[in-house]
Amino acid sequence: MFFKRPTEIPTASQALKGRADEIPTAETHFLSGRPLKGNIHEGFETAMFGMGCFWGVEQKFWQLEGVWVTAVGYAAGTTLNATYQEVCTGKTGHNEVVLVHYDPKIIGYGNLLHVFWENHDPTQGMRQGNDQGTQYRSGIYTYSDVHNAQAKKSKVDFQARLLEKGFGTITTEILPAPKFFYAEDYHQQYLAKNPSGYCGLSGTGVSCPIGLKA
Repeated sequence: MFFKRPTEIPTASQALKGRADEIPTAETHFLSGRPLKGNIHEGFETAMFGMGCFWGVEQKFWQLEGVWVTAVGYAAGTTLNATYQEVCTGKTGHNEVVLVHYDPKIIGYGNLLHVFWENHDPTQGMRQGNDQGTQYRSGIYTYSDVHNAQAKKSKVDFQARLLEKGFGTITTEILPAPKFFYAEDYHQQYLAKNPSGYCGLSGTGVSCPIGLKA
């Protein structure tokens, strides 16, 4: 935290190679006791977001009614099964992300987008507050064409609201969900285990258009 790290994503030839085996992580969610991995319930959906340090981001989503389970990890890079230390070098290309499994009958994807846009500054490029580096970039990684279109529409709508308030251009990347690599055990639900732990998450103070709540 608070260190300057590379702000350019490495090419595949520049990235660390990683390893074939998955790195160890928790088996269950620290708060709910639900399995962290495995098949989700029929009818549930999945979302993935990058908003800066994943400790605080995960807390935002696990608090929402209708969210079944959350997990933190690495995605949108090149290195296979990277460790946290490797991600921090800036040589994996990965972003710190949160995986969200939720019940769409209780909470919609639009509600998740609302939380995403209002709880970080999506105009900062390769950083979020004092956290600088490619692993802190803003990103929405979608699991369906419908969600991809919804995310892109929400970006346009929120951009207009940000410009009205004097903010710059949104730098959020919106991509089909890449492979998610689970982070180490101690990162999972970090702020539940360490209530006074670091959280650099901060929004712009700009309210998201009401349509995103629907």
